[in-house]
Amino acid sequence: MHQLTLAEIARGLADKKFSSEELTKVLLARIAQLDPQLNSFISLTGELALQQAQAADARRAKGETGALLGAPIAHKDLFCTQGIRTSCGSKMLDNFKAPYDATVVAKLAAAGAVTLGKTNMDEFAMGSANESSYYGAVKNPWNLEHVPGGSSGGSAAAVAARLLPAATATDTGGSIRQPAAFTNLTGLKPTYGRVSRWGMIAYASSLDQGGPLARTAEDCAILLQGMAGFDANDSTSIDEPVPDYSASLNGSLQGLRIGVPKEYFSEGLDPRIAELIHNSVKELQKLGAVVKEISLPNMQHAIPAYYVIAPAEASSNLSRFDGVRFGYRCEDPKDLTDLYKRSRGEGFGAEVQRRIMVGAYALSAGYYDAYYLKAQKIRRLVKNDFMAAFNEVDIILGPTTPNPAWKLGAKNSDPVAAYLEDVYTITANLAGLPGLSMPAGFVDGLPVGVQLLAPYFQEGRLLNVAHQYQLHTDWHTRTPTGF
Repeated sequence: MHQLTLAEIARGLADKKFSSEELTKVLLARIAQLDPQLNSFISLTGELALQQAQAADARRAKGETGALLGAPIAHKDLFCTQGIRTSCGSKMLDNFKAPYDATVVAKLAAAGAVTLGKTNMDEFAMGSANESSYYGAVKNPWNLEHVPGGSSGGSAAAVAARLLPAATATDTGGSIRQPAAFTNLTGLKPTYGRVSRWGMIAYASSLDQGGPLARTAEDCAILLQGMAGFDANDSTSIDEPVPDYSASLNGSLQGLRIGVPKEYFSEGLDPRIAELIHNSVKELQKLGAVVKEISLPNMQHAIPAYYVIAPAEASSNLSRFDGVRFGYRCEDPKDLTDLYKRSRGEGFGAEVQRRIMVGAYALSAGYYDAYYLKAQKIRRLVKNDFMAAFNEVDIILGPTTPNPAWKLGAKNSDPVAAYLEDVYTITANLAGLPGLSMPAGFVDGLPVGVQLLAPYFQEGRLLNVAHQYQLHTDWHTRTPTGF
C-alpha cells in the first residue's frame, strides 16, 4: 500500500479495495519503523490521523467522493495546526501549540485528508539543506550521508521514502523545488497569492508560498486543488478562480514553445546535469514542443538581491519572538534587556541569527537606500526579464539546481556556497511566478530535477507538461534502496 500514489489511493478507496483507516495504520507503522533513519518528522499525530481516517471512511460510506477524502498527508511544521506543536524547526517555538488551523490545514482537512504528522524543516525555513533544524538534520533516503535539500527537506524525505504519498511544503527561494530535485519528487511552487499564507509562519512575507510535494505531477494537481483559493484572512491572497488542475493534465504539447535561457548553462552548472536537462528537452520535443534559446540578463543579480530582501523581511517578521508573548523564554533574566537578548540568543540557531543581523543591517538608517531599495529595483528588473521572455515562449525550462545533493555538513562552514545552490530557483520567488521541479535522471546515484517556469496562474500548464513528460519517462517511478 505504501507504494500507491495519491491518485491510486483515491481510486482504491473509491473501489473499496481498502479503507482509509487500514491505509493509515500501515503508513503509521511504516513511519515508526523507518523514520528513525531519516528524521523526517518532528511530531506524529497518530491518534488524530485514525480519527480523521474513520471519519473519511464514514463520509465515503454515505456516498461522498473526493480525491483527497481519506488520503494520508503530512504538513511542514510551519503550518499552524490547532492543539498540535508547530515548531518551525526551532527551539524558539518548541513548546508552541497553535490555537487555530492555518487555512491550508483547514482546507485539506475539510476535503477529508488525513494528517499523519508534522515534518522536519530548516529553522524558520532558512536553509537549503535541512541541517539547521533544532531537531537535527534530515537525511536523504537516496543516500543517508547526503542532505535532502531544504527547507522542506522533511516533507521531501518522507514522501521519497514512501512513508506517505504527498505532503505540504513552502517555497521562499526554492524550498519546494530544490528538495524535490534532490529526492526524485515533483514539487510545485504556485503563483504568489494562489495559496493562502494565513497560519503559515512567515520567513519572508513577499516571497513565501505554500505548495505540494508528491511523486507525480498528477498527485501535485490533486493536492494543489485542495490547497489553492482565495482567503479573505490573507491580504496577499488573490481572488482568482481555481481551475480543475487534473482536467488539464492530458492536453497535447504540440506547438508548446519552450524557452531555454542561455544564462542557465554557465560554468557553475555540473556538466552531467546539463546533459540530463538537454535530454529532457529532447523528450519534450518528441511530444511536439518547440524549443528556442532565450536570455534572462539580470539573473546574475538575483542572488545578492534575494539575500538582502529575504533577511530584511525575516528580521522584521521574527522580531515578535522576544521571550515575552509566546515561545522560548530564558531562565532568570536580570532585566528586560537581558530577557530579550538571552531569549533570542538561546532560542534562535546560528543561521537564523545570521539572517536577522543581515536584514537589520540592510534596513538600518544610512543603508536602506544602498541595499534594500537597490535590491527591490533589481527584483523589478528580474520580473521584467520574465515578462519579456513570456512574450516569446509559453514556459521556461532549465536545471533546478547546479549540483546534486551534497554530503551532510559539507557546506556548513561556508554559508555562501549553500546560498549559491539557489541560483536557478530564487528568480521565480522574486517575480512571484509559478515553478515546478520534476525528476530528470541521476548523477552518481543521486536524483536530478528539471525546472519549469510559467506565467502567472499557469500552474495547470506546468502540471500538464510535467504529466506528459512523466507518461513517457520513468525517472519518477524509481524508489530509493531500502525504502
